[in-house]
Amino acid sequence: MADPRGFMQYTERELPKRRPVPVRIMDFHEVYERRAEDAAALTRQASRCMDCGVPFCHNGCPLGNLIPEWNELTRHEDWQGAIERLHATNNFPEWTGRLCPAPCETACVLGINQPPVTIKNIEQSIADNAWELGLVRPRIPQRLTGYTVAVIGSGPAGLAAAQQLTRAGHTVAVYEKDDQIGGLLTYGIPDFKMEKDQVTRRLAQMEAEGTRFRPSVDVGGPGPGSLSGQDLLERYDAVVLAMGSTVPRELGVPGRDLGGIHPAMEYLVQANRAVDGQDVPGQVLAEGKDVVIIGGGDTGSDCLGTATRQRARSVTQIDINPLPSGDRPENQPWPTYPKVYRVSTSHEENGERLYASSTVEFLSDGSAGEGQVTHLRLVDVDRTSGQTVPVEGTERVIPAQLVLLALGFTGVPRTGLVEQLGLELDHRGRVVRDESFATSVPGVYVAGDAGRGQSLIVWAIAEGRSAASSVDAFLRGETELPAPILPSTVSVSA
Repeated sequence: MADPRGFMQYTERELPKRRPVPVRIMDFHEVYERRAEDAAALTRQASRCMDCGVPFCHNGCPLGNLIPEWNELTRHEDWQGAIERLHATNNFPEWTGRLCPAPCETACVLGINQPPVTIKNIEQSIADNAWELGLVRPRIPQRLTGYTVAVIGSGPAGLAAAQQLTRAGHTVAVYEKDDQIGGLLTYGIPDFKMEKDQVTRRLAQMEAEGTRFRPSVDVGGPGPGSLSGQDLLERYDAVVLAMGSTVPRELGVPGRDLGGIHPAMEYLVQANRAVDGQDVPGQVLAEGKDVVIIGGGDTGSDCLGTATRQRARSVTQIDINPLPSGDRPENQPWPTYPKVYRVSTSHEENGERLYASSTVEFLSDGSAGEGQVTHLRLVDVDRTSGQTVPVEGTERVIPAQLVLLALGFTGVPRTGLVEQLGLELDHRGRVVRDESFATSVPGVYVAGDAGRGQSLIVWAIAEGRSAASSVDAFLRGETELPAPILPSTVSVSA
């Protein structure tokens, strides 16, 4: 059982130190220092877990992580037991421990009147220690079923589905349009949030288990060596679509056709390729420029941290929503995930954040070159009525030689694979599926952002695991694979 006095004896949260800002902005290495040298701090934090009779942290986590169990194992430094309990629900805890916003922590019972348990960091530490101690090994299936499955997309949803299906004995091929496997984990997430060795060693484990990776194949695309939707149906017994939600949301204001305005993901992918040592012709760089990021979410924050490391002259992040409170709003009580003011590591490093502001127009005075953006016209907005109303007399112009649109995504591409398979899309551009993650095409399933809409990494992994369970049952008539998501929650929007 848990330490019955731990939460009373240790009342403060202890997290790993962040590298000093002047040091870390000089490179793209991870922001946080490893806490291996301070195991006592980790066990103290694990001791704060109360092993609640009703662990609401489970409710906060789509994966259903067995949090009190691996907290207790961490308290006793039983890393073998801890990683086994963690892997029972989560294929990739070293990723979620770095990238998830931790809705489990806002649901922590201790968080009602104390700082919650540092669940996310404990999770990451269990995984990191397990890798360092050689406790993460391939789980090779004892026998093959003879069935074949294609997984389209190699982000967390596709990889979770692929690993589960491989371990069930199916022959699985993962197709990825980019030249490296990993989806946004490889080319969308900056290294200062997660260095890429965290991805490559998992991929090595999956290859040892039998998963086959097929990079540089644009399934449904026109290029040489691509596969069509009909090819997939003829070659494979089942297909899992996990290609993400990739169509960027646009901003239709005057001046959008000016040069120097780019979707955020285009900018981040180029930056990640450059950090990887690749040659990136025509790379969009922030050096010496006034950078404006439109969008207040995590992608915008990633752009801010990247622009800072590229020596931008200034960085401004614009959010159309009002400044959140530092405390839980009354209409978002525990254990819900509240919309509160948060400071990411990138915000800590640099930049200005403007709230309740909307872009009116992109401008060019010619100083940055013919047809290049140089300024942005903004206006304050009032959203209290539920509509966005400009505030009279608040228009102003700010400098911007590089504008990054971090406004989210509007679903999957309508042409290509979706069209070839005859899939139905809903009003948000998501592939329509039923409670078993099946599309209207027999044997074709969808998981992650492609069916859910853009969401969290924990939802992607959970949906990948659930879709794998449904595919296994489709192929064999029954399944022993776990399905963490209940059917009633599948259609809940992100």
